[in-house]
Amino acid sequence: MNEEKKNNTKPKKDSPLNNWAVFSGMAFQMAISIAGGVFLGIWLDKKIPNKFSAFTIGCSLLGVFIALYQVYKTLKSLDNDKNS
Repeated sequence: MNEEKKNNTKPKKDSPLNNWAVFSGMAFQMAISIAGGVFLGIWLDKKIPNKFSAFTIGCSLLGVFIALYQVYKTLKSLDNDKNS
């Protein structure tokens, strides 16, 4: 009977180290999404010059929205895992 208990143990999903890894991963995802949008906008502004750097502004805002959506999805899945 002790062997059954050992084999059916699941790793803790709520461990502080696991939460730290998830949240630090979210920070890197946000940074990469936003930086990617900014660099894409700068590249487009060099290719297609305009008066207001519209591509840089637009692509950086798009990067922010993508980053926020990724955070939302991650937090929603964490909440679903916690409630299961």
